[in-house]
Amino acid sequence: MGRKVKNEGPLILENVEIIDAGAEGKAIARVNEMVVFVPFVVPGDVVDIRIVSRKRRFFEGRAVKFHKFSDMRVDPVCSHFGICGGCKWQVMDYSRQLYYKQKQVQDNFSRIGHLEFPGIMPIKGAAHTEYYRNKLEYTFSTHRWLTDAEMNIPPEARDMNALGFHIPGMFDRVLDIQHCYLQSNISNRIRLALKDFAINRQISFYNIRNFEGDLRNLIVRNSNTGDLMVIVVFGTDDPGRIETVMRFVSDRFPEITSLF
Repeated sequence: MGRKVKNEGPLILENVEIIDAGAEGKAIARVNEMVVFVPFVVPGDVVDIRIVSRKRRFFEGRAVKFHKFSDMRVDPVCSHFGICGGCKWQVMDYSRQLYYKQKQVQDNFSRIGHLEFPGIMPIKGAAHTEYYRNKLEYTFSTHRWLTDAEMNIPPEARDMNALGFHIPGMFDRVLDIQHCYLQSNISNRIRLALKDFAINRQISFYNIRNFEGDLRNLIVRNSNTGDLMVIVVFGTDDPGRIETVMRFVSDRFPEITSLF
């Protein structure tokens, strides 16, 4: 179905209905027989799409204006939604997420693989949709991703240290995470405490561009038996600073089973 296209400046597709959910957290629209992949929207949304990438067989875009919200849409629980690369379907009701994930599996078998089969068992949903992961890896960085509001802060007043997740597609930009709903809350407590400790003690975060800095990664892993593993990865071999950091983590969190 044809849609009005703005030709001045960036390519904008207007009043486009999202018709399906695809892989990697991207929803699907179709404009003039061209498939358009759009993140952070759900089937039933009607949006204006700014095209950010053009391929021979498909476009990639971002929703810049909503004309109608889908009845499948829910409010995301995480304040980092839309910037962080994880949990991309937070705006879709979980039962509908299961529907589209099962549909994708069926499409892969029948439409892509051209395989015939009698049927597929219903997808089994997770008992918990928050705090269910048993492992997360965070990155220390001197190049924090700034929100639009933070860009208005004078450069000399900006705190550029971050401990969190890489922005998708950007090796040198890390989103500072305040609260993550993927792993049990002990993961949040350890991350925030270690970040504050490092800043107060002037222990440097890693600069991936210059390959220098004391703290590089934090890995937290827990288990159903209650065991808790923490790994701190350092960018410099400074025994004194390493001992200072590890002693702090050990004393502050006695529930840690394994500390490396």
